[in-house]
Amino acid sequence: MSRFTPIDLDGALVVITGAARGIGLATAREFAAAGAQVAIGDLDLELAQEAAADLGPQVSAYLLDVTDATSFETFVAAAEEHHGSPVDVLVNNAGIMPNGAFLEGTERIDRMTMDVNVHGVINGMRIVLPGMVERGRGHVVNVASLAGKFPLKGLAVYNASKFAAVGLTAATRLEMGGTGVSVTAVLPSAVRTELSSGIDLGVLPTVDPEDIARAVVGSVRTRAAEIAVPSYVGLATKTVPFVPERVLNVLRRLTHDDAAITRVDEPVRRRYLDRIENKSETAN
Repeated sequence: MSRFTPIDLDGALVVITGAARGIGLATAREFAAAGAQVAIGDLDLELAQEAAADLGPQVSAYLLDVTDATSFETFVAAAEEHHGSPVDVLVNNAGIMPNGAFLEGTERIDRMTMDVNVHGVINGMRIVLPGMVERGRGHVVNVASLAGKFPLKGLAVYNASKFAAVGLTAATRLEMGGTGVSVTAVLPSAVRTELSSGIDLGVLPTVDPEDIARAVVGSVRTRAAEIAVPSYVGLATKTVPFVPERVLNVLRRLTHDDAAITRVDEPVRRRYLDRIENKSETAN
């Protein structure tokens, strides 16, 4: 028997951050197709509202800045009032991925990366978990990254934020033991969204937002601790600590692990980075 209280998605309330586009939007679509009531939050309210209208009457949209706990509380409260139900599933999806050499980074973007990718997740869990624990039922999915297991050149602070998110998820999951509530980390490889736009990832495996969405929805059934997408890359990261550094460095060069610095279409990438610098969106 599972130690987690089962969740029937038909009629369940699912709230998703950064869901106006990309992984978040694909996840909202997948949950809606499963019969769930879905609330999407995003800094781009107009785009979120367009997405909700396209997905159907069981989907609502709200302005959300995940770095602001008050904004997050307002989002959750409005979603629960609109749908007439407490949150059954929280998907912490909002994230940003600035790239570039570490020594060329700026304090403002570094702090924003940690605020969105780590404190945004903390805010969401601290707001919804107490109610879930009280009801003895609930599930949280933190969309992290395989970059939270495997560092890459040009993504140092992003790596740091995703390593933090993976550790945060694992420790919180332990603390939820015996409550009926589960916490899962989903670890995508490179995803074909604006998050990685303009970076030639070479031989690194890439996946579509829909692949991540299916993994997120599937986690409600399995309640697995971690889910890598694709799964074989997750298995590969487990062997890395046992590979001699000299051998690993050769493999890194062969797979162009410096792509985030050296294999970048600057005009294409600039459009995404400009949005980060203007803090106009935080959606994957």
